[in-house]
Amino acid sequence: MLKKALLPSVLAAILFLPLAGCISFGGDPPTQLLTLTPARTAPAGSGTTGPAGAALAVLEPNTSQRLNVVRVPVQTSDSSLAYVKDAVWVEKPTRLFQNLVAETIRARGNRLVIREGDLGQSAVTTLSGELLDMGYDVATGSVVVRYDGVLQTPDGQVRTRRFEARVPTAAEAVSVAPALNEAANQVASEVAEWVG
Repeated sequence: MLKKALLPSVLAAILFLPLAGCISFGGDPPTQLLTLTPARTAPAGSGTTGPAGAALAVLEPNTSQRLNVVRVPVQTSDSSLAYVKDAVWVEKPTRLFQNLVAETIRARGNRLVIREGDLGQSAVTTLSGELLDMGYDVATGSVVVRYDGVLQTPDGQVRTRRFEARVPTAAEAVSVAPALNEAANQVASEVAEWVG
């Protein structure tokens, strides 16, 4: 009786064995994960106070679908796009860039900086915009970070400005990562200077 009860289980296990090598519960992990780290950060214990209306809200920038992924784009021609092999962002580039810009402005120490999800909706001054490029350009052999900033102030004025940084490098994950970080920090620094 016990043999009859075990027989279906044993048969199922034997049939499953050849499939074990074919089944995957996820792809291979990427060789490396990319992130953006600020060149300057606010020191521990530092803080700024003020009414929420005086705060600067740094919003996540809009972007096109080619940057709305965790892969690093390579512009191979005016109409062709590829991705850097083995290079994957830890999260979407727009969120990484938002955090970098917010921290860079905060590190200057003269602005109360908040992000969406904090009290961003109550801030009267907002920094929004569009992340136009954050990838590798084959034609120039460099990474490029391009951002259109939109600053709306309490008096109802709207200012716009385009920022761009390029850093020459090879189109490999190990080279692209620090070059993108350098270019993004350069843009973030220029944005921080612009917003004051």
